[in-house]
Amino acid sequence: MSIEGKAKEAAGYVKEELNEHGKSPEAQKKAQEGRDLRNEGRLEDGKAPLSKEPGTGS
Repeated sequence: MSIEGKAKEAAGYVKEELNEHGKSPEAQKKAQEGRDLRNEGRLEDGKAPLSKEPGTGS
C-alpha cells in the first residue's frame, strides 16, 4: 500500500462527499472527479475500484 494511493483515495472521497448532493452541473462534475480520484488511489494500492452508485455507503 502506498501513501500516495491512500492520499488520493482520501482526497477523492472528500471531494465526492462535498459535491455529491449538489444539483448544478459543476457540482456533479466535481463529484465525478472525486470518484475518479478515489478509484485511482484504490487501483494504485491493488484494490478493486468502487463501482456502486454514489451515496450507497460503499
